[in-house]
Amino acid sequence: MEQMQNVIMSRPLLAIIGLSLLASVGMPAADVRSVENGSEPRAAERLLAERRPLVIGHRGYPALAPENTLPSFQLALTAGADLVELDYHHARDGTLVVIHDHELDRTTSAVERWQAKKIRVDGRTWEELRALDAGQWFSPQFTGTRLPLLTEALDLIQQQGVTLIERKAGDAATCHRLLRERDLINRVIVQSFDWAYLKDFNRQEPRQILGALGPPGSRNGQKLTDEEKTLTPKWVDEVLKTGSRAVVWNNQTTRDAVDYAHARGLKVWVYTINEPDLANALLDQGIDGIITDNTSLIWRTLALRRRP
Repeated sequence: MEQMQNVIMSRPLLAIIGLSLLASVGMPAADVRSVENGSEPRAAERLLAERRPLVIGHRGYPALAPENTLPSFQLALTAGADLVELDYHHARDGTLVVIHDHELDRTTSAVERWQAKKIRVDGRTWEELRALDAGQWFSPQFTGTRLPLLTEALDLIQQQGVTLIERKAGDAATCHRLLRERDLINRVIVQSFDWAYLKDFNRQEPRQILGALGPPGSRNGQKLTDEEKTLTPKWVDEVLKTGSRAVVWNNQTTRDAVDYAHARGLKVWVYTINEPDLANALLDQGIDGIITDNTSLIWRTLALRRRP
């Protein structure tokens, strides 16, 4: 935590930029610090009901800090992200670890430490994974940053915001059990490219807000063309079968598809958008959220759209 605080203090303008933009556009992030009980909507439900576009920090704030680490998550929160997205895998002993890739090479010191490449996350125990450096690859400033447990990431993010959990591997029951034990049902949102996983999660917990990531790379064993990956009403109908309440797509969207999704009660979020021109084009289609590596840039884009 001391290192994380030092990182934030070394970027004093970030808090000013994020908070001033929130104030200027009148779009405060949802207040999730209040006690929620009874029939009152929980934090994730309130966000889903927002009538403005959401700003979602992709793997935290990877434009400024190593992705999927506690410093990255804290920076996204400081910049006012409505949701902070992360990815998780299962270690060999079943521990839920926050990391994007199936292999450790790109974002940890595994190659240097073990003198081998393509070591899988699920090939090592948490005791082994916790010894890796997950920050030096990004910048010497982050040397010593560790892979977080999913529970550690949730403890940090949920104090100030809402977590968007992306499942990269593993069963639905383990994640469901964790959320239930921590009373996080609908205090977070869960998404996945694996629509069978989403169906299983929905069967176990119909209340939980889910997001269906797309487009799929293939269908019925056949690789899809770029044209076939465009969001269409047919894809929206398939998403509905998963029990999801958000369609989370790449920038291959159309106004007709977005309108159809809205008519069926779904939100549409688009990833990973880091250019204002593209963000504006998608916002013109009526999308409901932008997943970005640069939270403050997207807040600025939204602020400028509101100018006369």
